[in-house]
Amino acid sequence: MCRRAFERLVQKALKRLPMELQQALDNLAIVIEDWPDPELIEEITGDSTEVIYGLFSGTPLPERRFEDSGDLPPVIVLYQRPLEEDFLDRGELACEVEITIVHELAHFMGFNEDAIREFGYE
Repeated sequence: MCRRAFERLVQKALKRLPMELQQALDNLAIVIEDWPDPELIEEITGDSTEVIYGLFSGTPLPERRFEDSGDLPPVIVLYQRPLEEDFLDRGELACEVEITIVHELAHFMGFNEDAIREFGYE
């Protein structure tokens, strides 16, 4: 899938999010990259062969202070190629993109796994 088509898929997923999650989007950037760096994967998971679909980096909302206002915005990175490799069906891919966004947004908002389930994502 070309990057433009993947971006449209991401935009559609963002529009399907519950309003509480959509409101958080104003406070962060969403970036699409082809692949995660193997060194980054190893740092996060301890195994450079693990697969990750997304990554949140930055200060979560509950931990932000006024002094942080000049920092770069928090970022959610979506990794297009691992998502496409593992979800060949376009409908499944769209679903997993949405799940990945919600999971990374949850990290940004300081939610735990139980809160994610409350929004219907597991």
